[in-house]
Amino acid sequence: MSSKKSSSYSLIIAKDASKEYHRGREVVIAVKNVSLEVKEGEFLAVVGPSGCGKTTLLNLLSGLDSPSNGKVILDGIDTTVIDERLFPKLRREKVGFVFQDFNLVQDMTAVENVMAPLLPTDMKTKDIESKALDMLRSVDLLERKDHRARELSGGEMQRVAIARAIINSPKVIFADEPTGNLDSKTGKDIMTLMKNLNEEKGTTVVLVTHNAEMSEFATRTIHMKDGKIEKGS
Repeated sequence: MSSKKSSSYSLIIAKDASKEYHRGREVVIAVKNVSLEVKEGEFLAVVGPSGCGKTTLLNLLSGLDSPSNGKVILDGIDTTVIDERLFPKLRREKVGFVFQDFNLVQDMTAVENVMAPLLPTDMKTKDIESKALDMLRSVDLLERKDHRARELSGGEMQRVAIARAIINSPKVIFADEPTGNLDSKTGKDIMTLMKNLNEEKGTTVVLVTHNAEMSEFATRTIHMKDGKIEKGS
């Protein structure tokens, strides 16, 4: 299957986005005046050491958090001005998430975990289950569909998490250190899977990682330090 190239459309735009937190009287600026565009169909890696602001930036770009200053536009929607009650719908329809700790419900089966994002919708349960099985098939894990999450290996849990992330056909997947709890071989297998999603389905991927080796799967890499994108990225 031929790969799909990124388009000229900016799916994500950050304009002078900053995020600060208050710890007592101390003000911590986690992200400082970041301006960034992510094209539709791009695979972007954000690389930097622990504490540099990578995850905070991902949370801002995805709508999980709002900037203290500046703005973030996700697929034409300014997330800094929309009603907070619309965020769950926005995330459900446009984005998928893959986390370092998998974020699966341990006592639910693989297929039940994958079904979860669509259960608040009007789809019939049997149709959601059918789609979830298709997603597990796409990540080569159909044979483990009835195993509870706690019975799966780390790599298998991350495959379930990816299947869950793509069940709503998102425009963009946000992956926060998705290989951080995996051995190097399994981590590369997971990155290959995400690369295939990007190339074959045209899904935009925004990856944050401290592992420069994993960033080699991306089509573009930027580096962060002290809450800023380093020059030359």
